[in-house]
Amino acid sequence: MSGTGLKQRLAAILAADVAGYSRLMAADERATVAALDAARAVFRSQIESNQGRVIDMAGDSVLAVFETATGAVNAALAIQTQLKASGEPIAEDRRMRFRIGIHLGDVIEKADGTVYGDGVNIAARLEGLAEPGGIAISESVQVAVRSRIATAFEDLGEQQVKNIAEPIHAYRIAGVAAARRPAPTKRVNAIHDKPSIAVLPFANMSGDPEQEYFSDGLTEDIITALAAWRSFPVISRNSSFAYKGKSPDVRKVAQELGARYVLEGSVRKSGNRVRITGQLIDGNDGNHLWAERYDRDFQDVFEVQDDITTRIVAAIEPELSSAEIRQIIKRPPGSLTAWDFYVRGLANMPSYGRHRAETKGLFEQALHDDPNFVDAGAALALCHSADVYASRSENVDASIATMFDLANRALRIDARHFRVHVALCLAHFWRGEMKESVEAGRKAIALNPSSAEACEWLSAALCHLGLAQEAEDCARLCFRLTPIDPRLHQYHFLLAQALLGQRRFDEAYEHLMNTLKARPHDIVLLGYRTVLLGHLGRTEEARACLAEYLGKRGFKSADDYRRQYIRNSALTELNLEGLRKAGWEV
Repeated sequence: MSGTGLKQRLAAILAADVAGYSRLMAADERATVAALDAARAVFRSQIESNQGRVIDMAGDSVLAVFETATGAVNAALAIQTQLKASGEPIAEDRRMRFRIGIHLGDVIEKADGTVYGDGVNIAARLEGLAEPGGIAISESVQVAVRSRIATAFEDLGEQQVKNIAEPIHAYRIAGVAAARRPAPTKRVNAIHDKPSIAVLPFANMSGDPEQEYFSDGLTEDIITALAAWRSFPVISRNSSFAYKGKSPDVRKVAQELGARYVLEGSVRKSGNRVRITGQLIDGNDGNHLWAERYDRDFQDVFEVQDDITTRIVAAIEPELSSAEIRQIIKRPPGSLTAWDFYVRGLANMPSYGRHRAETKGLFEQALHDDPNFVDAGAALALCHSADVYASRSENVDASIATMFDLANRALRIDARHFRVHVALCLAHFWRGEMKESVEAGRKAIALNPSSAEACEWLSAALCHLGLAQEAEDCARLCFRLTPIDPRLHQYHFLLAQALLGQRRFDEAYEHLMNTLKARPHDIVLLGYRTVLLGHLGRTEEARACLAEYLGKRGFKSADDYRRQYIRNSALTELNLEGLRKAGWEV
């Protein structure tokens, strides 16, 4: 590209324009031009003071590039502060206000200094998301500056903008900082107050500098995998790696990076064996929330790296959720944010059957406070799914329609959030659209391979589509991802269904009984027990279960069972066969 006089490089791009410029010109052209000239002088001065370069000031617009995102944001903050302070008393509808957008991305630079490319286009689209007098930034900018600039950010979520193929994750800067200098600050999110996590570089304890590549690669993989959860913001790799080779106090690291939680660890290689340790620490008090050790044969470096990454990420996500629940339950109701309502709802989920209205209300309140809160919408869809499963829904079709509405709304907000596709997976599942359910489940896994939640629903969809072996593999993966989990009983249930689909009745019954220990009054499980006892020829037990099951469900005929069982399930006729063997004369 250099031979053509073009150069591609990374830059921070600032784009700005006047809000309501045409209206201002129509009202008073002379005064508007004078105000614009004065504002241009402010822009040029602050851009150059922050190592930026003005590219264009055509019409009411400004385009500039910076070497760093910090420089661009510092300039924007200074510009908005100075313009606000320098304005003479004037009616609100006559006041000149600029909207500023900033993006960190690739640009193509010509020999004459002009720049082109998606980076410029995205900055211009972000400008449209800013309020008059405000600043909107992309996620790449927010990650680069959040630990360096003392200001707050309002998360706008994924935004689909004109002429940009992929949605942009955008933020608004919630205020103008009094001092624009690098400063340690706790990250603030004006809507959620979501906790963030920092992953410090795993220490190479091998005494062999050649092993640095492995410990660094493992750290980078964990950062990437944690980011796939999208529920907890993850401090950028560049910020975390500033602590490489140091042994800082974890609480100080948390403060400097604005992280509530810190993950640290070490790698020790000896011969063909490697030991990896990890520990999750609360940045507020330094308490350890989780710790684990992994010993592996060091044959295939990438296989070991992938395996450990998956296991660590799958293990610490539930610990993060549990830690948040413990903190938020203590907060007085009047101080709760959308994030707090969401986490309180999660705390109710294990006993959802007893707290249906309260739990739904908490997730609904979270969505009311922040309509773009994808996790809350997905959780509410899961509530409706639980209602359908347990025959608690007054109107099954309405519950399924609500699931689709919540899932599709979330899809428009953030199509790359795995929980959006989990919600779609379960909505299609209950409608009996098993192929579509499997497709959505596979998408969720592709976006977050560490999620047992996504594996769970994919296993169910595969089983009822008739792909029982794949369903079994997926269910067993749930156990590997979260070997210590309050929901292990559900994974046993998944295995029971998958094994039933393969006519491996003895094994299926064993796993089903593990589930029944945790949920002894679950009528659905009673039905499966009846089916399996029938297939196993345990006639006396089967008849007793059948009488109890039919007494509670009231099926009148095989067609009645087909109507009320999971729609279009590959297990329907196999279940009916087992019920007949148990003594049901239909």
